Amino acid sequence: MYELSGVTKRYTRGKDVVHALDGVDLTIADGDRLVVQGPTGGGKSTLLQMLGGLDRPTSGSVTLDGTDLAGLSESRLTEVRSEKIGFVFQSFNLIPTLTAQENVETALVPLGVKTAERRARAAEALASVGLGERLRHLPGEMSGGQQQRVAIARALVKKPKVLLADEPTGNLDESTRDEIMDVLEKLWAEQGLTFVMVTHDSALAKKAPRLVTIRKGRITVKENAKA
Repeated sequence: MYELSGVTKRYTRGKDVVHALDGVDLTIADGDRLVVQGPTGGGKSTLLQMLGGLDRPTSGSVTLDGTDLAGLSESRLTEVRSEKIGFVFQSFNLIPTLTAQENVETALVPLGVKTAERRARAAEALASVGLGERLRHLPGEMSGGQQQRVAIARALVKKPKVLLADEPTGNLDESTRDEIMDVLEKLWAEQGLTFVMVTHDSALAKKAPRLVTIRKGRITVKENAKA
């Protein structure tokens, strides 16, 4: 479970102070599926970075299963991210010179998984997103939707507790967007993930069981949005 209490994040831009997050309180239960929506610059990605331990708050606490992420050393925080949190980004972030299978395997290297097991788990993860026949293809040989499936497989191959997705369908057409969301929602249900997604897409936001709207660093939570 996530507990955010009084979370603020301030940046300095020249003489100006930007309040990316301004006193955010939020609880995310295990197994929640939550969408974060709001205008550009409103704090959506900053909130996701806090949940993922990619940034630290100026003040307040971000706890995951009782551990305050902001209070961890950098090395321990890296371990938590490697073990518990999977990330999916708009730009896929695949290594162009590695095959689909090799890209997925990269998530297991920090965990010390041996080569044979890495290969087997990567193949299984790719099969779970419908790419069992694409193991040896490079990113440049795949469509955008297929590349995002590889990125999803990479995020989930380590069997994390949490999946954080930042505009995962932002570079895709409407048809491919729906396919990717079907994959994400299927895996969320099957694996019991806590799933938090940032999106500009109102059609996706309306389907979420919980919707967080963030504007000027402040949040509004809507429970039981139309799903």
